[in-house]
Amino acid sequence: MKKLIEPNKNCSKCRRLYNFRKKNQSKNPDWFNAPVPTFGELSSSLLIVGLAPGLQGANKTGRPFTGDYAGDLLYKTINKFNFSKGKYAGTIDDSLKLKNCTITNAVRCVPPQNKPISEEINNCNNFLKKTIEIHKNLKVIIALGLIAHKSIISAFNLKQKLYKFKHGNKHKIDNFILIDSYHCSRYNTNTRRLNEEMFEKIFFEAKKELKI
Repeated sequence: MKKLIEPNKNCSKCRRLYNFRKKNQSKNPDWFNAPVPTFGELSSSLLIVGLAPGLQGANKTGRPFTGDYAGDLLYKTINKFNFSKGKYAGTIDDSLKLKNCTITNAVRCVPPQNKPISEEINNCNNFLKKTIEIHKNLKVIIALGLIAHKSIISAFNLKQKLYKFKHGNKHKIDNFILIDSYHCSRYNTNTRRLNEEMFEKIFFEAKKELKI
């Protein structure tokens, strides 16, 4: 059976991110402080792609979207649409399990101020590409934010101008549908760019495409 290709725990491909991780590691030695691995099963037909680990979220816990506000909203919505079982408690040792759903990030390491630079996004793109390729049952990808959207387009060597990002947009790529969503960050919800109803509509559309 093929295995998912993940960044090495001590990956130093992006020197800025590596140094930032080491700095955080000295401050918080009990945190994960490494490239955050993909969460879910390779048989999933739904893949959710975020931006990057949050400093006090996934970078601390070692699981995508776990331990911060974005995760609170994401996992609440995932549960409502029956893509998970167990209870999300914001820690990696809670009882949460994903069902027919996988979560990953376009950039696997926490970036300073949550803003990866182009070189870092490009360096991680091969991991995203391999993650998509190994999901043989994949039918729908949800891109949370512009960087996730562009990273997916890049993974297929497609022209960005032909696949415009807009909340709710759908794009047919290869054998799956890409659905765009604003990122479920606290900033986006606080500024009312995104609300729960808008976010749930994305998952409603995903289930419709999955015919479940």
